[in-house]
Amino acid sequence: MREAATVAVVRDGPDGLEVFMVRRTIDAVFSPGAHVFPGGALDPEDRSPEFEPWCDGLDDSIASAILNVATGGLGYFVAAARECFEEAGLLLARREGELVTDASHYAAHRDALNAGECSLLAVCAEESLSLAVDLLMPFGHWITPIGPPRRFDTRFFVAPAPRGQLPSHDGWETTEGLWTRPSAVLAAADRGDVDLIEPTRHTLQALTGYDRVDDVFAAQAVEGAP
Repeated sequence: MREAATVAVVRDGPDGLEVFMVRRTIDAVFSPGAHVFPGGALDPEDRSPEFEPWCDGLDDSIASAILNVATGGLGYFVAAARECFEEAGLLLARREGELVTDASHYAAHRDALNAGECSLLAVCAEESLSLAVDLLMPFGHWITPIGPPRRFDTRFFVAPAPRGQLPSHDGWETTEGLWTRPSAVLAAADRGDVDLIEPTRHTLQALTGYDRVDDVFAAQAVEGAP
C-alpha cells in the first residue's frame, strides 16, 4: 500500500464555491478516465528532513500531530503541494514572504518535475521558494479497499487557489482540467457523464455545504476534517 496526498483547490466563483478538477488519462493504472483532484503517491524525497526549512508554518512534529501520525506527517503536505504544481500548474509557495501570483515563470520547472529531471527541493533552493503548506487543510483520510491493482492510504487536503495563477492539466497524467461547482460535477456523475471514485464523490458532497472559500476554512477550524 502506498501513501498518497490529494488536494482540492477551491475558489470563490460567481455562483459560489468552485473546485479545480482534472481527468486522469485513460491509460492510467488507477482510476483511468476518472475526474479527480490533483494528487498522487508520496515520493521518498517528500519526507526529506531538508524540506523543513522550505516549508512555511509547519515542521514535521506539528504536521504529524495534525494528521495524528507518529512521524513523517510533513511529507503528506509536501506531496500535496508538489502534486498540485505538477498536475494542475498551481504553485502553493511564497517568495520573500509573498505568495506567488504568476506561476508561468516556473513553467520550465514544472515540466522538468513531470519528466523526472529535477526535484521540488532543488526548485525551492534555486528559486528561493517556501512551500505554503500552512494553506493546506486536512479534509479527509481514505484507504483503498482490497481489490484494485494499486492500493493507497491517502490524505485529502483543501487549499485556496493562489490569487492570479491559472491552472492547467499536465497533458501527461491528466488530459483535462476545469473549474466546477461541486454540485455540478456530482450531477454530471449521476447522469453518467463523468466518472468519480468514492473518495472524490464524498469530498465533493462535503464541499457542497459551503458557499465561499472562507466558510470552508472557518468551519474546518472549528469542526476538524470530515
